[in-house]
Amino acid sequence: MKVMIVDDEPPARDRLRRLLHELDGWDVVGEADNGRAALALSSECMPDVVLLDIRMPGMDGIEAARHLGTLDNPPAVIFTTAFDQYAIDAFEAQAIGYLMKPVRKGRLERALAHAARLTHRQLSGLADTDEGSSRRGHICAKRADELRLIPIDEILYFRADQKYVCVQHVHGEDLIDEALKSLATEFEDDFVRIHRNALVSLNHLVAVEKAEDGSYFAQLKNSEEKLSVSRRHVSSLRKRIRSR
Repeated sequence: MKVMIVDDEPPARDRLRRLLHELDGWDVVGEADNGRAALALSSECMPDVVLLDIRMPGMDGIEAARHLGTLDNPPAVIFTTAFDQYAIDAFEAQAIGYLMKPVRKGRLERALAHAARLTHRQLSGLADTDEGSSRRGHICAKRADELRLIPIDEILYFRADQKYVCVQHVHGEDLIDEALKSLATEFEDDFVRIHRNALVSLNHLVAVEKAEDGSYFAQLKNSEEKLSVSRRHVSSLRKRIRSR
């Protein structure tokens, strides 16, 4: 089975690589030193298992694991860390294993054996149950076989579009297969509902205006697009704008 190693410390990657070479049936197909690089590499090498450090600069392992879980064939994630206070977050992100550093051969072998018994359907099911996980710093969109990471602070709005959600951001738009309701809950501090099918970033929202026909629309920074605002949300929207 194919394994990818993700850790920002070269000695830690070296140790895991040596241990894997001592075990039968495991092939190291890639290594990365941060979460973003791991996501890009996973689209190329399609690992069955990812040995993932948690505490890394930029995107940490917890968020990277959540994005890996959105793949059509998600890998099993086994976290490796020197800090045991991350254990709860790790299992909220649906890790199937949690190894303390320095990683021991016997424990690694048992965690890999458990990963090998999980089917892709089971792993997809784990990814679908991560409601308790912490707020993400990025939204992950799939384009063909690639994963596109969109920073939350670059997103203008989310809008439901039939079975998908359109993510409008400063560099264009992407479609994601997530529920608008769950996005509203996860990002309630930074996004506000303007309509039953749309959430707008408070950082990009300038004002709520009234049109000549009596309808309301949201005005965004550096954008001429006018987003429809339902009457029931007008008052709360204006309060949120004033409180920013």
